[in-house]
Amino acid sequence: MSPYRAVLRDAGRLRDAGQLWHDLRFKGLYRSGKDFELTYRAMGFAAMATLTVIPLLIVIAAANPAPDRGLAGWVIDGMGLTGSSSAAVTLLFSAPARVLGTTSVFSALLVAVSGVAFAGGVQAGFERIWGLPAGPWHKIWRQLVWLTVLTAYIYAEATAGSVTHGGLAVTAAVAVILGIFFFWWGLRFLLGGRVSYRAALPGAVATVVGLGGLRVFSSLIFEPLVASNAVSYGPLGTVLIVQSWLIGVGWVIYGGQLFGRWFHDAWTHSLGRAGPGRGEHGVKEPG
Repeated sequence: MSPYRAVLRDAGRLRDAGQLWHDLRFKGLYRSGKDFELTYRAMGFAAMATLTVIPLLIVIAAANPAPDRGLAGWVIDGMGLTGSSSAAVTLLFSAPARVLGTTSVFSALLVAVSGVAFAGGVQAGFERIWGLPAGPWHKIWRQLVWLTVLTAYIYAEATAGSVTHGGLAVTAAVAVILGIFFFWWGLRFLLGGRVSYRAALPGAVATVVGLGGLRVFSSLIFEPLVASNAVSYGPLGTVLIVQSWLIGVGWVIYGGQLFGRWFHDAWTHSLGRAGPGRGEHGVKEPG
């Protein structure tokens, strides 16, 4: 390639990058979050997770033969807690040894149905973010599969350190890869393939970055609050902090998808300016 062509190619790339930056209107992202009622939906996410997902995880953690702290260990890992804060959460989520023996078939079925309802709520939020109509009711099996993979993802991320026997860098790398894969695949699967993989990728990356930031925030802010509230208010104080953390998780998951839709629209608009045939809509209406 001649130096003249190389200069033209680099200039074209800089022009495309500059056009993309011009199309990234941050007011649009703020307006999308406001129209979506992000904080309100994050609170609903936390409430549904407390009522449906946590009981399911307690049963699964109790059935885990590995010698760990059960669900308490998973929550501690997600929040980045240590010391007395870790002990307070362990005390809160320590399930009795007979939890499996006292769980009836009806109770297990009720927990599973409630978990599917939680997945349906997440799906409804994603559909609104991407401007899609509600999926058909007979596709409820997708919610069950998504919930199963979500549980496997939480378990795998919480036990990544003990399985890999690596340092912090290896554990973090495994967590990032697992997170991007789950949120990348999960959006497309939950929405029945109506969002392309390319369109889903920015939101998956943003969600994993947000969860990492939330973990750092939790270790700096929530950890001392858990310790002090456990002394002042007992288990109720710990519950309030954990619930606040779950609101943050919901905020990050929905906020990551809002960012992904906003970035994808700007990218598509920028490619559309560059010429016909270069853009990708990424969102398909059901046929």
